[in-house]
Amino acid sequence: MMSLSSLPSAATMFQAYASVSTAITMFKTMIHQLIPQQVQLYIETKIRSYFRPNSSNVTLVIEERDGMGINDVFTCAEIYLSARFSPEFQRFKITKRPKDTGVNVKFGNCGKITDSFEEIELVWKFVNEAQKSILRFQADNEGDFSEKRSFELSFSKEHKDRILNCYIPFVLNTAKTMRDEKKIIQLHSLSSNCYSSINWDSVNLEHPSTFETLALEPALKKTIIQDLDRFLRRKEFYRRVGKAWKRGYLLYGPPGTGKSSLIAAIANYLKFDIYDLEFSNIKRDADLRRLLLSTKNRSILVIEDIDCSVTMPERSETRTNYNGRSRDRDQEITLGGLLNFIDGLWSSCGDERIVIFTTNNKEKLDPALLRPGRMDMHIHMSYLTSESFTVLANNYLEISDPLYNNFKEAQELIEGAQVSPAEVAEQFMKSEDPHVCLESLVKFLKRKRITNIEEPNTTHDDKQLQLKRIKALSIHNSLHS
Repeated sequence: MMSLSSLPSAATMFQAYASVSTAITMFKTMIHQLIPQQVQLYIETKIRSYFRPNSSNVTLVIEERDGMGINDVFTCAEIYLSARFSPEFQRFKITKRPKDTGVNVKFGNCGKITDSFEEIELVWKFVNEAQKSILRFQADNEGDFSEKRSFELSFSKEHKDRILNCYIPFVLNTAKTMRDEKKIIQLHSLSSNCYSSINWDSVNLEHPSTFETLALEPALKKTIIQDLDRFLRRKEFYRRVGKAWKRGYLLYGPPGTGKSSLIAAIANYLKFDIYDLEFSNIKRDADLRRLLLSTKNRSILVIEDIDCSVTMPERSETRTNYNGRSRDRDQEITLGGLLNFIDGLWSSCGDERIVIFTTNNKEKLDPALLRPGRMDMHIHMSYLTSESFTVLANNYLEISDPLYNNFKEAQELIEGAQVSPAEVAEQFMKSEDPHVCLESLVKFLKRKRITNIEEPNTTHDDKQLQLKRIKALSIHNSLHS
């Protein structure tokens, strides 16, 4: 029998423990330094597979992203599973926006749901985890955290071919039908999540603007609609001529002339989602490329006030960091980075897309942005005319009769007054009485025309011409009063 005196002392045991711990630490350090990480992962996988019990199930991992693009299988699975409930569904989020016809189900961490297909039992599991991506050239040497979302689909091994060849296509087709039935236009904008990663966030587009309510010249309105219809039906044409299936529009003109309303009308007409891109939230071309590649097909990318939204260096310029070394272009936003996505190699990563730029000052834009292939159609959003005024009066006052009090006079004053639809709309909202609104508008237009004549940038000839028009209009009104 061993006596207590024969046991080693506490100091001896602690010394032995310290020696073993030191040896293990040194051994792990040597492994990390001498063996590449890929080899370590391979060995670890083999060891785990050796001790893992054999399973009769197989699991398909469906990640949200496929490289730099969106995995359509993940998107369709999310739509498909939103209509299926099960007691095994452990965790989910439920939402309903104002225009939604029903509730929307989204999955929480590790949520599970069962499904069956031709008597085959399947188990879906939703996984949402944070991952850290290290940026090589970040000055603070810190990484950006982002979410990594995926579905895991488990089923018996014997049904593998049937699941891949029949069930997955069934999910894709069902999701497409569901998406088309309850298509609600989404407005996407940039936001930062809890991991400081910039991604798209969305709300329902509630803008009621349509081509019927737009205060545009009828001829211009017809031209835009015809161009959109022609774009939609020319998928095979774009493929045959070797061009990406996209269309670029430039909306330019003074403030308040309806550029944003036209964008909303196009989205409502085509049933396309809108992605509102703001450069102030983006630091690098790499981030810009990632965000643009994450946009969906059948969508509109909007870049408003392109002339002043961000100051982008020219493509030929180089930048240096604080150590005097040249920085990679992917570490800043450049004009070349934007142009490369609009009509470069990256422009082919998606179909049926529209890019819309807006500006108040077309002359300030870089000529490289204006050429066909980047901005295919230039649409001048001008001041209100007599024809577009009639549309606006009908929308706000529900009148279109030229014999209505002050209507004819206001219609004549509109020409040459250089007044925007927003300014006239403001006059129409001052009262519920159409007569009061038109009377207020006539007074406003007369003041506006006089102000335009007195502006310092108006030439002497223009002043005389406008004075003659006002005098002739006054004589015309007195003769008919």
